Amino acid sequence: MAEYDLSKTIIPYLDRHLSFPLLAHLVETGVFSADEVTVAQYELAKGTNMFDYAATLFEQIYPNQEVPKDARKFDEKRENAVSTNERLQQEAQAVLDVIENPDVAQALRQDKNQNLQYLKDNYNLTLDQITALYNFGKFQYSYGNYSGAADYLYHFRVLSTDLDLTISAHWGKLASDILTGKWDVALEELNSLREAIDSRSPAPFTVGSTNMPAVDPALTQLHSRTWLVHWSLFVYFDHPQGRALLLETALGSSATVKNAVREVVKVIRMENYQYVDPVTAFLMQLHVEFDFEAAQKELQKAEKVASDDFFLGDFHDEFLEIHQRIDIGDLSDRPNLPRDEGEKWIVNLIRETCMGQDAKIDLEKNLIQISRPPQPVYQSVIEKTRGLAMRMQALGAAIARIGAVPVAPVPSTPAPQSAQSVAVS
Repeated sequence: MAEYDLSKTIIPYLDRHLSFPLLAHLVETGVFSADEVTVAQYELAKGTNMFDYAATLFEQIYPNQEVPKDARKFDEKRENAVSTNERLQQEAQAVLDVIENPDVAQALRQDKNQNLQYLKDNYNLTLDQITALYNFGKFQYSYGNYSGAADYLYHFRVLSTDLDLTISAHWGKLASDILTGKWDVALEELNSLREAIDSRSPAPFTVGSTNMPAVDPALTQLHSRTWLVHWSLFVYFDHPQGRALLLETALGSSATVKNAVREVVKVIRMENYQYVDPVTAFLMQLHVEFDFEAAQKELQKAEKVASDDFFLGDFHDEFLEIHQRIDIGDLSDRPNLPRDEGEKWIVNLIRETCMGQDAKIDLEKNLIQISRPPQPVYQSVIEKTRGLAMRMQALGAAIARIGAVPVAPVPSTPAPQSAQSVAVS
């Protein structure tokens, strides 16, 4: 199933911290070898300030081997990170002491320029000093303190008039909310970031120095939207109303599951020449070719793809439930047959194909029910415990690192670094 795994397609559009959950999931599914995934995790981690996590990964990859030059710098980088953390914290705290003053909080208004002028006149607080909130939030994010990063980036975004840094803070806040599992907040941030991206109207080409190429704002906006689509998957597949909201986003407020399937099949037909996997092949056989025997065969492979997928795995049972029940009336309409003739055609189809062993007609509910043999108990146990050893190692390493400053928590899930994000390299 490795050839159908989409992690390698999605990760280039994610921040490196968002990539960690995907890589951890690959360890659990066993789609790739644990050693390969560990190497990928190390390559991502060494570009952050999560030095303890990177060191642990290096030891797993190269046990009893001499530490390479870049890894020998971990201790030096850790010391620099500690001093940087203390300095940035002091600078940010000076700003927080002002804005958290109840009198100041009551005096602030919606107009950012008015707020900046008020803070400058009454507290000698400038825009450069407020940027300390962004710098400290960015640094907090770089070593895995996502909750702290979200707080500082939020305060910065509320006050700052720097459009570029404000957008960057949006990305960092969204990533932090995703990684801390605050799905209601993440959904609000996702919508807010989408509005911010869409509202930045394309301007004329901006020419920099002779060494810098011209940048087309329209192209930058397109890239931002592309990244946002990939990041939104975390929110839409984890928020309780996420899938319904995804349909509304893609098809409008009047979207239905039936309309969604039609639109998806339309796209699959258009893109079939350049991308095919068992899920798309199953939908093609079922909704385009009407070859139900072939569809059943593809469904068996699609089931494995769905169960291994980072986003679809939790909906594996629903995926099978939906596609194991076929409405007789709807199926009769497919070959343009009258209802009575359609039912006869369906009965003959089931008898003449291998579906006869697994399919039953429920006349009361007017459904064709396709049943599948239950999974053996031992296989279920294997699936549940797969990757347990790796997670226990990661947990042990995290416990051993308690007390270090700063400490990078072992991420529960994996992704690479974006120019739009606040991750430091």
